[in-house]
Amino acid sequence: MLPVGEWGRDVADWPELRDLAEAAENGGLDSVWVADHLFSGRGGEEPRAIHECWTLLSALAVATERVELGTLTICNSFRNPGLLAKMAAEVDHVSGGRLILGLGAGWYDREHEAFGYPTDHKVGRFAEALEIVRRLLDGERVTFSGRYYALADAYLLPPPDRRVPILVGAHGPRTMGLTAAWADAWNTAWFGDPDERLRERLQTFDAALDQAGKTTDDLTRTVGLLVENESAEELAARLTAYDELGFAHAIVLLDPTTAEALWRVTEAARLRRG
Repeated sequence: MLPVGEWGRDVADWPELRDLAEAAENGGLDSVWVADHLFSGRGGEEPRAIHECWTLLSALAVATERVELGTLTICNSFRNPGLLAKMAAEVDHVSGGRLILGLGAGWYDREHEAFGYPTDHKVGRFAEALEIVRRLLDGERVTFSGRYYALADAYLLPPPDRRVPILVGAHGPRTMGLTAAWADAWNTAWFGDPDERLRERLQTFDAALDQAGKTTDDLTRTVGLLVENESAEELAARLTAYDELGFAHAIVLLDPTTAEALWRVTEAARLRRG
């Protein structure tokens, strides 16, 4: 996770974000990720600074060559799903097919209220939008009449270069059900070592897969990890533990996000590869 907002530190400027992304790529990591908010912060706190997600993704697409570029996660409320699909297809094109489109229902009411976005029925809105985005990115012509969104013979021109993978951040039965129905990957966050909360989410996700008639091979499992002062060896052991639970991709949130902390992650990945 790039430090695009103020989480325990000043917001990084573009040169630092670019340098960290390049260091991650040169260090052998698989992906870099950005958050999508209008304010940084949590409920009850004063809002803090954060960079705009899609503008940064476009810049990162030309500043890097190999790493995948992910969003953890796009807030559904901020963009019409047709526009979102169009933006995703374009960033995927500019990056040469490296986008992972992470989507979520949104949660931070303070930013919704400040910028005039609705705070009601977040999951209901997300359910409609997720179907629309998936179908558009699959190259379909979409006519859709829902409670929150309506499209009339909408499609993407130029068409997407490939099937852009969709990841959904979900932790409840309803959103996990939507993930199983429409997504390519599931994310759950944020964790240190595996714990009972994680195991409960795994059980809920397995139930959602079963209800959707899918198996663990049909969707990629990803996990968000909080990393503070652990050594590279400790991080490598933690990654092994999540691998044994069936997680294919770990997304790390470093506290603090420094070149030294990033080096420990790249070293842990090297140790895992042997």
